Amino acid sequence: MIKKTLLSVIFSFIFLLSAFSQNSAARSIPKDWFLRDPELDSLLGVSSERAYETLLKGQPSRTVLVAVIDSGVDIEHEDLKSVIWTNEKEIPGNGIDDDNNGYIDDIHGWNFIGGKNGNVDADTYELTREFIRLHAKYESSSETKINKKQKAEYETYLQIKTKFEKLKAKNEQQYKLYANIYRNINHSIDTIKSILKVEKLTADDVQKFETKEPALLFAKGFLLSMYRNMGEGENIEDYVGELKEAVDYYEVIVKYGYNEAFDSRAIVGDDINNLYEKGYGNNDVTGPDATHGTHVAGIIAADRTNHIGIKGIANNVKIMPVRAVPNGDERDKDVANAIIYAVNNGAHIINMSFGKSFSPQKEAVDKAVQYAEQKGVLLIHAAGNDGENIDEEKNFPTRIYANGKEAKNWIEVGASAWGGEEIVGSFSNYGKKMVTLFAPGVEIYSTVPGNKYKNENGTSMASPSTAGVAALLMSYFPELSAIEVKDILMKSTRKFDNLQVQKPGGGNAKFDQLSITGGLVNAYEAVKMAQTLKTQKQPLK
Repeated sequence: MIKKTLLSVIFSFIFLLSAFSQNSAARSIPKDWFLRDPELDSLLGVSSERAYETLLKGQPSRTVLVAVIDSGVDIEHEDLKSVIWTNEKEIPGNGIDDDNNGYIDDIHGWNFIGGKNGNVDADTYELTREFIRLHAKYESSSETKINKKQKAEYETYLQIKTKFEKLKAKNEQQYKLYANIYRNINHSIDTIKSILKVEKLTADDVQKFETKEPALLFAKGFLLSMYRNMGEGENIEDYVGELKEAVDYYEVIVKYGYNEAFDSRAIVGDDINNLYEKGYGNNDVTGPDATHGTHVAGIIAADRTNHIGIKGIANNVKIMPVRAVPNGDERDKDVANAIIYAVNNGAHIINMSFGKSFSPQKEAVDKAVQYAEQKGVLLIHAAGNDGENIDEEKNFPTRIYANGKEAKNWIEVGASAWGGEEIVGSFSNYGKKMVTLFAPGVEIYSTVPGNKYKNENGTSMASPSTAGVAALLMSYFPELSAIEVKDILMKSTRKFDNLQVQKPGGGNAKFDQLSITGGLVNAYEAVKMAQTLKTQKQPLK
């Protein structure tokens, strides 16, 4: 007898119907929608293909170097290996720092979350680390024992403690729930397979299955509901696989993200309190899980000429992988060093598809951002996926320095969709003051490790969509500075007069109130604007 409650059946049903609905929507649009043009294709892509075909065909371009600070990049992927940066000043495998940049054998980039004996995969959240730090300081304190100098920090500790305990409990509950659902669904499928003596379950098999056992009747009804929502050629294992991804997601959160006892830095072997330490890490730029970084890299620069897989947005780009983002929250020290490494090794653009709500060593990141600004490097950052207004909620790293001044070389990106009823990603952060513009970030099909491809959602995808357009501009218009490229991208955004959209987190809003520009990144108009600016810059004969 299958031990399965009615509640878990109903919950599973609702969850998977939601997944079916999202996947069906994704299947109704082309996989390369983010490259398309609204006027030509009725899809709110970046209009890169239109720009290439009508404005840039036959024009000369230079190679632009884009650093991808992320979880790692599969540098052997069939659609990326031709666009991976190689440090020509370094001799592979000789164990010598040939170019004297402080990093031995950094042939294709560097890994700041690795050490002599391996790599960091998962890590804690910054909230957890802040809780640990402050809890050790104030655990036995009471408000009456706190002096005036400690009062503000103590109040912060109480807020962090409440948030940490709430989120830890919530995610533990979610993990148990999803794990139970996954276990029960698998058991239902395996049981019916066993009874019917089939290796692969079909809708006809389930329909013909007769039983009077209540639990099996529930299983039968549930599975038939799943089949009714599946498209032609799909199988039930795909959807069970998606549920397994949810289980794995929450498992990492529980085992590592909110685990006070977990410490990843023993692997790295650095002094985590020495913010300006150099030379730690290793040269493994792929790492144990390069899914996220590989997907990001493909959006920017997947080979446009090999007739396989996908096309990246930019056609003359090299990707510099810099590994600094674990499955958890990145460390400020690693982010700062990753930015400096990218700048010192010639990056024109740095894509940063990561973020967190606390930044205890912000001064180190600020110095790195300022260094990039001084060197004329464009920084592009994902706005985050909490459905929040980041004018009000904290999201780091940020273009705002501790002294209140702003980095002029920074673009903050929210996620948009292909059109129809949804233009803004339901998960995307927004902000009239803090988010610069929106770019494609919903159901983006790109590269993942092992010569595979996959749809992903997130401002993590919107940021490289923007970085790709920025690289396109820098490639064909090398006379443009990072500040000028940012200015063009902002001024050329696609606008929607008085358009009401569903605001992430609930309610409605005018689209032009969700970002500084109120628009979507637009390669076609950006190129036109760059051409005009180039003409204006040319001296009169």
